[in-house]
Amino acid sequence: MRMPAQHRTVAALAAVTGIATLGLGAGPAAADASEPLRYVALGDSYSAGSGVLPLDPGAPLVCARTSKNYPRLLAASLGAKLTDVTCGGAQTKDFTTAQYPGVAPQFDALKNDTELVTLTIGGNDNNTFINAILACGTSGVLSGGKGSPCKDTYGNTFKDQIESKTYPAIKASLNQIRARSPKAEVAILGYPWITPAKAVPGCFAKMPVAEGDVPYLRDLQAQLNGAAQRAASETGTTFVDMAAASDAHDACRPAGERWIEPVLFGTNFVPVHPNAAGEAGMAARAAEVLNLP
Repeated sequence: MRMPAQHRTVAALAAVTGIATLGLGAGPAAADASEPLRYVALGDSYSAGSGVLPLDPGAPLVCARTSKNYPRLLAASLGAKLTDVTCGGAQTKDFTTAQYPGVAPQFDALKNDTELVTLTIGGNDNNTFINAILACGTSGVLSGGKGSPCKDTYGNTFKDQIESKTYPAIKASLNQIRARSPKAEVAILGYPWITPAKAVPGCFAKMPVAEGDVPYLRDLQAQLNGAAQRAASETGTTFVDMAAASDAHDACRPAGERWIEPVLFGTNFVPVHPNAAGEAGMAARAAEVLNLP
């Protein structure tokens, strides 16, 4: 008899991390581990690792998916059979409709026997993230980095969009995943920090955001991650909180320390996205959380 999917997920993770027992018999766990875990990766550019080279040769070029994204790293550590349909720019609507011509809806990858699903999603809904970054960057340049012109102009606009549109869309998506793959362990990852908690010297040249708008953007990101966490809690989904793990790895940090590349003078061809270290950090954090019995 095959183990339930959640037990197989835990058993596989335990095997690769050296955890001896998680309340599962050594015999059944070892026997089941011989069959690859059926893993589906969903989500947007933070899941796809858009901007990190080399690109995945099996992915649509328009998705800019890397071969070093966190699903690929996690699957390798698990010895899992990965179906990766992550795609840069994805919104929750692209789970059920084609994002681009020839790119199938992501939920088409979900099967009744899928055992593990991971995703990041929500940042592109309503263009909230990109609009906020562009608005605050433009305001920052015009103000010479002083004050909080973006916050003064937009106030709670972006937060209101998250609460009224993004949060219910994430929750509905998680419920649909559960319906399509009822045996799967489902984990939604929060977004790693883009900005520090407050302005730091020298960052304006890389992230042209005014002093008072740095915490404004940080608070907006916390709102988005909080929406994903609530949706996860209400749908029986595992939430992988990246807040503590990504602290001190924001885009203002030097190369070699940062997980997110800045707007200017970064290494990725897609700015304000995770670099290879960021994708590895997301994979490690996801493995850590999923290891919990």
